[in-house]
Amino acid sequence: MSDNQPITRSWQKNIYPFLTGQFVSGVTSMIVQYAIIWYLTKRTGSATILSLATLVGMLPMVLLSPLIGPFVDRHNKKGLLIIPDIVSASVAIVLSIVALINTNIPIWIIFIGLFIRSVAQTFQMPTIQSMMPPMVPKKQLTRVNGQLGVVQNSNLIIAPALGALLFAIVPLPLLVLLDPIGAMFATPINLWIRIPEHPVFDQKIRLMDDVKFGLNKLRGKKGLWILTLLGTAYTLLFMPATTMYPLMTLSYFHGSVGEAGIIEGIFSGGMLIGGAIIGVFGKWKNRVLPILLSMSVLGIAFIFSGNLSGDMKGLIWFGILNGIAGIASPFFSTLLIAMLQQSFPSEMLGRVMGIFNSLMNISGPVGLILAGPLADKIGVNSLFIIAGIGTLICGLLLIAIPVARKYDVNLQISLDEK
Repeated sequence: MSDNQPITRSWQKNIYPFLTGQFVSGVTSMIVQYAIIWYLTKRTGSATILSLATLVGMLPMVLLSPLIGPFVDRHNKKGLLIIPDIVSASVAIVLSIVALINTNIPIWIIFIGLFIRSVAQTFQMPTIQSMMPPMVPKKQLTRVNGQLGVVQNSNLIIAPALGALLFAIVPLPLLVLLDPIGAMFATPINLWIRIPEHPVFDQKIRLMDDVKFGLNKLRGKKGLWILTLLGTAYTLLFMPATTMYPLMTLSYFHGSVGEAGIIEGIFSGGMLIGGAIIGVFGKWKNRVLPILLSMSVLGIAFIFSGNLSGDMKGLIWFGILNGIAGIASPFFSTLLIAMLQQSFPSEMLGRVMGIFNSLMNISGPVGLILAGPLADKIGVNSLFIIAGIGTLICGLLLIAIPVARKYDVNLQISLDEK
């Protein structure tokens, strides 16, 4: 299959090696990320430092995503996959050298490293999202997005546990070198895969015009725009609660650090199951229906979680409800991204996805800023109740707005007619 040919029957031989490379690269990168966070935790013991480190890692995704879309549409996607891996690997090598020279790595160097890694990763996600449609048959797109979600959620399960074990037995200068090892595995695969459609290279990039173009295109599809705004509100409500999982376990249920880790693992395991369900059964004619079901399940699970008794019995039920919420959580973003991918031509998808990713990611920093003070004032369990009620309200709004509720049905009809 040449780069300019349409999708063929051998598309699986193209996409699944790519997903394998993403898994290996992702898990090694996540282990390094956790190692850096645990290093900061062990060295400083400061919640403020950890919050700042998290914000430094998230802000580039919010601020740069709209500006990255034009580059995704007009530059070689293989380069946009490979160069960020090389940059992240280079940062890891520098940190390794600094750690060998100086046992206590200067905090400012760590923050710069986290920022550069985040900028590099910000290029990769819209690139992957925009290259999926030309690589995968349209009818398989939802399933493959679900499988990509499984890969990403597997990293969330494997990396913390494996990273904790390695952090305890492997010196930090050696541990961070896992990142370049992962890049060495993924880079040959990314060079080998075929992307059937290439962008137009002879158009000049005008950043603000391109940002406006992506925003206007997304707003031009009213139902999809409303779904995106509801997704932003849903994520804004959902994120503060999820950032408080450790505090909920430790302060409200009076559990241990180990039990907090188990709760995190249960949620990630639920996300893995949810992604697998999408990956296997993702041929729904109306993807808004499973989105509504998942929002209802997650909302109810969060409301019940916030009303549990603060004892061991409550913690056990919290773990069960947490697993259910984890299963429900991937549906909105995964299915909405598939709708976006099918709604726009590949040559403009990067600019649209840049706007979409920025709206989705902005909730993370806002959640981090608001969650701590709000939890101190009203109680961490109250955050779960607010998130649950807010999620149900978002679901009711989706039902009440026909242009959003019927968007995927009309999209599927238009795709079948082509």
